[in-house]
Amino acid sequence: MLVFAEGHTVGTIGGGRFESLAIEQAVSLLDSELPLLKTYPLHENDEQSFGAICGGESTVLFEPIAPTQRLIIVGAGHCSQAIAQLALQCGWHVTVVDDRADLLADYPPVQQRVSDQAPPKFIEQHSWRPRQALVIVSRNHEIDRLALAAAVQIGAIAYIGMIGSQRKVRQVFARLVADGMGTAEQLERVFAPIGLDIAADSPAEIAISVIAQILQVIRGASGQHLRLRASDQ
Repeated sequence: MLVFAEGHTVGTIGGGRFESLAIEQAVSLLDSELPLLKTYPLHENDEQSFGAICGGESTVLFEPIAPTQRLIIVGAGHCSQAIAQLALQCGWHVTVVDDRADLLADYPPVQQRVSDQAPPKFIEQHSWRPRQALVIVSRNHEIDRLALAAAVQIGAIAYIGMIGSQRKVRQVFARLVADGMGTAEQLERVFAPIGLDIAADSPAEIAISVIAQILQVIRGASGQHLRLRASDQ
């Protein structure tokens, strides 16, 4: 039986309360990614009994599958498209959220396109898992601000990045704090302006800067140069 993060399943191991308990256990293991061998008594003469009376016992092997690294992009413009294409090449699952359905129709192939849900609502309702990143690169600062306001309330997001000049970032941050939609501590999690400093200019270069930063943050890497120095040889 396959059990997904949201709790829905494909297949069965028998149904009833036993299967319900196994589903709860499977979902709880997704964060740890550790396998588990667990025995369920199907009788009343055990302290772990859950009320089954058919007799015997059932042993289940739980094998969590590490979730695919997932990138959520707010906005479907040129930078968004470049970031999405590079993320796909890196093996990421990519979702793009933009209310312009016509623009999404011509967007490069990604796993999910969302045009019928505003970015804040999507961010609030998405089931965030470890190693999932959010990149905010919409067409105007108001969309960015509202998306960011929703994102900083969710501690499970591994990476939050927002595009923009330093001036724009300061204004967005200041307004969020003034409106009570975010605190200075929450905003410390946000990578804005987004990306590593490689003097990126074109959308493709910005994509390299952004994806490199996401990988660095999520994987806990240093981001330092890998070159050998004379003293290391």
